[in-house]
Amino acid sequence: MLATVRLVDAVFYAHHGVMQEEHRIGGRFEVDVAMDLDVDEAAADDDLTRTVDYERVYAFISEVMMGNKFYLIEKIAYTIAHEVLNHYPKVMQVEVTVRKPNPPVGGPCNRADVTYRASRDLS
Repeated sequence: MLATVRLVDAVFYAHHGVMQEEHRIGGRFEVDVAMDLDVDEAAADDDLTRTVDYERVYAFISEVMMGNKFYLIEKIAYTIAHEVLNHYPKVMQVEVTVRKPNPPVGGPCNRADVTYRASRDLS
């Protein structure tokens, strides 16, 4: 049976954005990851090795967020999604949302965000 394993509101201070100042000063980013996979074996055996280890997933997210300087939050979401699919063959589909609170848009705006979905090619 498919289940969704989620990490919600992971927060990072990182240096992403189109403007040079964003790369220099940095800002707050929030990330959600939802991973769809069959968890029956893991649940039956109470075995972490048969599911996703969300501590490792958090480490992937942190590495992407802190180890790069991207212009687009779209690239961040894409990179995280494909890292999850590459490291966890049991994940059938992943959805990543990246939020940028208070983006520099020339006026009041609570956040900009993007949601990227990727599925495993089963053909």
